Amino acid sequence: MIAIEIREPGGPEVLVPVERPRPTAAAGELLIKVTAAGVNRPDVFQRLGRYPPPPGVTDIPGLEVSGVVEAIGSGVTGWRAGDAVCALVAGGGYAEYCAAPSPQCLPAPRGLDLVAAAAIPETFFTVWTNVFERGRLQAGESILIHGGSSGIGTTAIQLARARGSRVFATAGSAEKCAACERLGAEHAVNYRETDFLVQVRELTGGRGVDVVLDMVGGGYFAKNLAALNTGGRIVYIASLGGGTVELPIGAMMMKRATITGSTLRPRNADEKARLAGEVERVVWPWIEAGKVKTVIDHTFPLAEAAKAHALLDSPHLGKVVLTVG
Repeated sequence: MIAIEIREPGGPEVLVPVERPRPTAAAGELLIKVTAAGVNRPDVFQRLGRYPPPPGVTDIPGLEVSGVVEAIGSGVTGWRAGDAVCALVAGGGYAEYCAAPSPQCLPAPRGLDLVAAAAIPETFFTVWTNVFERGRLQAGESILIHGGSSGIGTTAIQLARARGSRVFATAGSAEKCAACERLGAEHAVNYRETDFLVQVRELTGGRGVDVVLDMVGGGYFAKNLAALNTGGRIVYIASLGGGTVELPIGAMMMKRATITGSTLRPRNADEKARLAGEVERVVWPWIEAGKVKTVIDHTFPLAEAAKAHALLDSPHLGKVVLTVG
C-alpha cells in the first residue's frame, strides 16, 4: 500500500509517499480501507520530532480515518465487511489501509459522507473529554473557546451550543469571527484588535465564564484566570504560545478555579473505547439531526500530505483532510 512517511524531523516537505506492507486485522481490530484521514496538530508535532508515537505504534502519522471495513479480526462482533466506519487510531491514518481497535470504531453518521466523517474522531473525542468531562460544562453555563476557527474550535463551538451553553470565542480576523458566530458563538472576539478579557467581562456582566478552552497557553494564562467566574475551569489542550507560566496562587484560590488539561493519544484502549461510546451516544444524534457538522477548509490527495501540513501551518478555517483513491 501507499503510506506517508516522515523522512526526518522537519517542515512539511519531509512527508513523502512510500510503499509499505499492508497491515492486517489482529485480534480485536478492524482493517479499514481508508477513504479519508484527518490532519491534526499532533501530526505536525510528530513531523517535527516532538510527539513520537506510543511504543508499539506505527511511525506512519494520522490519528483519525474513515472508510469501509476490509477485514475483521478474531473476537470482533457487530461489524461486517463493507460497513462504513470512522475510527480513532494511535497512528497509521495517512495510508491506504489502517488497522484500528474495534472499540474505537464508530459507524459513519447517517447522512454524512466519508470525507466529512474523517474529520470527526480525533477532534470530537478531544472536545468531548476536555470540555464536557474535564471542564464539566453544563447547559446554562458559559465557555470561552480560544482558536475558535480551528478544527477543535469549530467543533467545540457547535457541541457547547448544542448542549445549551453560552459560547464566546476568539479568532484572528473579522472573517473568522463571523464564521464562529455562524456556527453558534454568541460573540467572537478578534484578538488582534480587541482585548478578549474586556469583552468577556462586558458580555457576562462582569461575572466571567465558567469554562475556558485554551490551546495557546503562555501569555493568555493570566487573562484566562481573570476571565473566569468563581468556580470556573481552565482546560488546556495545547500550549502553542508557550508551555511555562507564572501561577498567581492567591487569584486561583479566590476564584476557586480548577486548572486542568489532557492529551488523547497516550490513553489506553479502554479509555478510548469509553469515549467512543459517549460520543456515539450523545453527539451522533446531533450530527444526524444536522445540529452539528464537520467544518472542512480543504482536502488534499494522500500524496500531497506535505501541502496539507503547509496549510495547517497557515491561516485556515476548520479541518484539513487527506483523501485516498
